[in-house]
Amino acid sequence: MSDDRLIVALDVPNALQGLALAEKLGDAVSFYKIGLGMLTGGGLALANELKQEHGKRIFLDMKLFDIGATVEAAVRGLAQYDLDFLTVHGDPHVVRAARAGVGGKDMKILAVTILTSLDRADLDAGLMKAGDITDLVLERAGLAFEAGADGVIASPQEAALIRALPQAAGRLIVTPGVRPMGADKGDQKRVATPAQAVSDGADHIVVGRPIWQAADPRQAALDILAELRGA
Repeated sequence: MSDDRLIVALDVPNALQGLALAEKLGDAVSFYKIGLGMLTGGGLALANELKQEHGKRIFLDMKLFDIGATVEAAVRGLAQYDLDFLTVHGDPHVVRAARAGVGGKDMKILAVTILTSLDRADLDAGLMKAGDITDLVLERAGLAFEAGADGVIASPQEAALIRALPQAAGRLIVTPGVRPMGADKGDQKRVATPAQAVSDGADHIVVGRPIWQAADPRQAALDILAELRGA
């Protein structure tokens, strides 16, 4: 029944609530994202439990950024959990260090291009390079692939353009900022529907609030899966 193109973001305060949500979703969902917000609430323990005891795939969304030696050490430690995806910022030195930290494990390193909650005004406020966001995303994606990233995190609005890059052959595109038709955008500024994101080249979509805030989270997940199958 499950389709691992759908990754459900367990953006809840702690591991107990995350586990309760996963139990509600049951066999409808096979892939979960655990982010930085749950790190101090037992996130790593939940990741290990869902992986080892429930057979789920796990995307650890840490968005690591530091000097190379520190990133490499952090990734080496996380790789021991046999998780599936880990995010780092897409700066080439960070990606190279993360690749070195993975060692012989099968954990995929996904590079963040530009956060989907940001627009040009946000980049200006952060003194980021001038230019159109789409152009900057493509440039950062290409550099991340060349540095060894297994894939990228990018807005669904850029998925098709990234998929067309020569460096993207055989690489993953994972898209947050996905909202079913009629859902609230929340803090996301560059969004698309599940079907549109997949049609534009995404391998996986990440959906959080539209599922866990729903009156019936399992049915909300099933509705998204049905939309994916029809894409």
